[in-house]
Amino acid sequence: MKRLGVREFRDHATRYLAGNEVLAIERHGQPIGFYIPTDSSRRERFTQALQRLEHTVQRILAETGISEDELSKLFDLNEPIEDRPRPRRGVDLEDTDALGG
Repeated sequence: MKRLGVREFRDHATRYLAGNEVLAIERHGQPIGFYIPTDSSRRERFTQALQRLEHTVQRILAETGISEDELSKLFDLNEPIEDRPRPRRGVDLEDTDALGG
């Protein structure tokens, strides 16, 4: 792992971000963060998971008729359950097939 200061990282960020080396970013000799590059297979898996999520969201919206805002409110833990919108048609959100699993 390479240790470098904030200024060095900022001044040469493009070079460091293109590399494969783990970096410890320091301010006044104290670590404030780390840069851990990902390999291409992780990026590919992330892209595939994101595509499955998008497909699932679109399917839920089409099958229930709810809006994206209504769907997002279903997952808002700050809202009481009784105030959350209900799906307009019966869709089992627990269905693992709908989640690509």
